[in-house]
Amino acid sequence: CWKTYLGRPERDWVRSGALEMLGNALWKGGKQPEEALPVLEASVALRRRYWSHDIQGFLGAQSSVGSCLEAIGRHDESLVLTREVYARKVATCGVSHVSTILFGYNLTVTLISLGRWDESTALLRDLLPAASALGSDHKLTLNLKENLAYALSTQPDYTRDNLCLN
Repeated sequence: CWKTYLGRPERDWVRSGALEMLGNALWKGGKQPEEALPVLEASVALRRRYWSHDIQGFLGAQSSVGSCLEAIGRHDESLVLTREVYARKVATCGVSHVSTILFGYNLTVTLISLGRWDESTALLRDLLPAASALGSDHKLTLNLKENLAYALSTQPDYTRDNLCLN
């Protein structure tokens, strides 16, 4: 896919999309996050340079970088970027937008991987009311509940009252 678009001008939207697709294919499809990271970072740089007005696309590209950092174990860097992306998503789309909920979910994954149980639990409890509007069987709602159950189960000092999911 990439070779087809390599000769196109840097400012070409199709080339940028192919670059992002390559990064996601390496990371998600090929399970090679170390190789995907520089490709995804290049995609963010292109978006910043030529399409900075497309805030949602830029945030999506940054979110991919944050998730990729998480996948390769660079949790602290992922946390900084993922917090920034989530905050900007809340500011631009509101807390109940499906992509805001997804970016919040990504943030909880990073918080959990860093052992920040109280913070992840609080965010998950904040996200669940908005996610329930998607439906109780929606994949994102189920993922949030699963993460909340996991975060709560890892805290031995929690009481039965703390463990209520609702």
